[in-house]
Amino acid sequence: MKPVRWGVLSTARIASKKVIPGMLKSSMLVVSGLASRDQKKAEAAAAELGIARAYGSYEEMLADPEIEAIYNPLPNHLHVPLTLAAAQAGKHVLCEKPMAMKAAELEALRPYASKVHIREAFMVRQHPQWIAARDQVRRGAIGELRFMQVGFSYFNDDPSNIRNQADIGGGALYDIGCYAIVAGRWFFEAEARGATATMDLDPGFGTDRSTSGLLDFGGGRQLSFAVSTQAAPYQRVVLVGTRGRLEIEIPFNAPPDRSCRYWIDDGSSLDGSSRIETVLPAADQYQLQAEAFSHAVRNEQPDATALDDAAWNMRTIDALFASARSGRVERP
Repeated sequence: MKPVRWGVLSTARIASKKVIPGMLKSSMLVVSGLASRDQKKAEAAAAELGIARAYGSYEEMLADPEIEAIYNPLPNHLHVPLTLAAAQAGKHVLCEKPMAMKAAELEALRPYASKVHIREAFMVRQHPQWIAARDQVRRGAIGELRFMQVGFSYFNDDPSNIRNQADIGGGALYDIGCYAIVAGRWFFEAEARGATATMDLDPGFGTDRSTSGLLDFGGGRQLSFAVSTQAAPYQRVVLVGTRGRLEIEIPFNAPPDRSCRYWIDDGSSLDGSSRIETVLPAADQYQLQAEAFSHAVRNEQPDATALDDAAWNMRTIDALFASARSGRVERP
């Protein structure tokens, strides 16, 4: 197919270190431009990454008729405003997660959802290990899936880091708790009916530095998770069924240049000696994400399906925040 011409809003670290390098591997697209509010900063980043054009403002790039699709990795509070501006300019938009600060904000994008593709950038859903693990669950490899456990943490106490700024969407639930929610929706193939959460707020930042949550997916199916921005780096997804469990070793930050693995264990030995390992070849989930979006741009009619998907993520986040305040189970 004809390569899709992409533009990237900002020189954010996730863009320059992970997403753009993955995109540059693909023949299905071209990263044609990179924009920043600082022309020199844009030029330096574009030169380092081998991108042809640098823009000194977001508006300049959105006005360029050569750009077809936009990747938006801006801070959370700018996700909806700049995605909206891009959509109004006729650009397709892949927006970093979470797509909004509250679910209601996404309604501003709905008039454009049938005109351009608007999707939330959960790259894990394109990774072969997530696809393979869900196939195992569907085939009954662990029996009936009853509960999930997700842990995800890193340590960052830098006051200048956007993840530690409450007013622009910092904190553990927004940044990494959203992955736990998506994991539950992916493997249960359902939406949460109830949400319960407890949070530990950083006394200086006002962000949730640790959040634990419980999501009820109905039929006795539960997801429990704990996420933290001030704990040792760790991540796991564990699926427990009636006849076994499946564990994904590096579920979220899968390395693009190394193989990944998951285990299935029938529980016959609690020391792990009964587990069977599956190794999958290296895959760049950011490349796969950009290719899936580019394929949609060329071959699929835009509709509200992806926006509805993002809205479910946000309603669940909203419910978890509400539960932490009320001390009750809240409905997404």
